[in-house]
Amino acid sequence: MRNRYIEAFEKAQMGEKTIPQFKAGDSLRLGIRIKEGDKSRVQTFEGVCISVRGTGTGRTFTVRKMGANNVGVERIFPVYSDSIETIEVTRRGAVRRAKLYYLRELRGKAARIKEDRRQK
Repeated sequence: MRNRYIEAFEKAQMGEKTIPQFKAGDSLRLGIRIKEGDKSRVQTFEGVCISVRGTGTGRTFTVRKMGANNVGVERIFPVYSDSIETIEVTRRGAVRRAKLYYLRELRGKAARIKEDRRQK
């Protein structure tokens, strides 16, 4: 059972942010606020969600994309981070596991995930 003060604090931290439902295997497009000096801009990060963990304000998800020269890039994002502007689900993946760490060893066509056409 959680402490009511902690629950109240977490509720305040989550605020009015609306997060779409997504799971491992879904392709995501994230708008991330980047600060450079006194300027800020929104940069997109698009990839496959390979894991979701935690609850409440401690909830995080890992997104993997293939960068330049077929180098895999993974980033871990807190769901309720202020630096995340938007989360958009571009494709629903049909996977049987909660953690897709095996994608780290796969390249090219072998790393494809079948689309789940049931959920729209």
